[in-house]
Amino acid sequence: MKRIAIMLIALAAGLMVVTGGCSRKPAGEAGGGRAVTLVLNWVPEPEFGGFYAAQQIGAYTKHGLDVTIQPGGAGTPALDMVAAGHADFAIASADEVSIARSRGMDVVAIYAVYQTCPQGIMAHEEAGYDSLASLFTERKDGRTATVAMELGLPYVQFLKNKYGFERVKAVPFAGGIAQFMADPMVAQQCFITSEPISVKRQGGKAKVFLIAESGYNPYTTVVVARGQWIHENQKLVRAFVDATGMGWHEYLKDPTAANQLMHKMNPTMDLKTFAAAAEAQKSLIERRKPTDERTLIVGEMNEDRWQTLLDQLIELGVISKDHAPPIQQCFGHWADTGGE
Repeated sequence: MKRIAIMLIALAAGLMVVTGGCSRKPAGEAGGGRAVTLVLNWVPEPEFGGFYAAQQIGAYTKHGLDVTIQPGGAGTPALDMVAAGHADFAIASADEVSIARSRGMDVVAIYAVYQTCPQGIMAHEEAGYDSLASLFTERKDGRTATVAMELGLPYVQFLKNKYGFERVKAVPFAGGIAQFMADPMVAQQCFITSEPISVKRQGGKAKVFLIAESGYNPYTTVVVARGQWIHENQKLVRAFVDATGMGWHEYLKDPTAANQLMHKMNPTMDLKTFAAAAEAQKSLIERRKPTDERTLIVGEMNEDRWQTLLDQLIELGVISKDHAPPIQQCFGHWADTGGE
């Protein structure tokens, strides 16, 4: 998957029209709600399950909204579409939002699906690595590991600064898992919901080390909107966030119905893979209220996480300190903070 790289490239790209595969509220539900569009940055997959679940259970309709979910794909400039006013909501990641604001784009995060970033590096179990540190600093059997990554991404520079690449051969990631399956000394970037599952389906055994373990952990699958538009439509935004929270609670409880809907729009992923991905991501999305383990919290963001991320992007040279946006401009306190 190349969602993060695609969005970073799109920040500098022109706007394009994305068509096909849109999902509206289920037929038979009451209409008349305010029409809004959510543009995804990838095809329908479990990382978007809660949005589709919100449609299916009528959460958006109950909150006075008629939501169209517009799937994305390679090159979809979702963030640009929101900034230009061509879409109401879009999906990005927290580092993309920070970078965009540093470049003068009026985009604000309002909801974060992944509390732990699903980006990782996977290695073969037989290679014997037990952590990211060991992968980048230890040689096994006198051999040098090859690590395939999208070398221009901030997390790659973070890993290079922290561990050094002297003991590995860092090469560009070309997509897929063919090289990984052919060579037990190859490791590669992955999303925990995708490539490791494909490896298992093909009889391989992959060990995944989340990038978050290194200390770089941006919120991911983040809903963004244009700042001025949020100011002018605060009740609508509140309604969208509340309904989205209901959808994610539903999807985390039982993803079956939403998976079936997404499978119809993305038949290249079979239902078993949908189920496996939904299960793999659960612990990265949900967390429990510290004072009451029965209360599930979804969508939450906090200033400390955003400030840490901004400081890291400045240290990496991705954002100039002179152009660093105040974190209060990067996200809003809209997220659902509880419920069953």
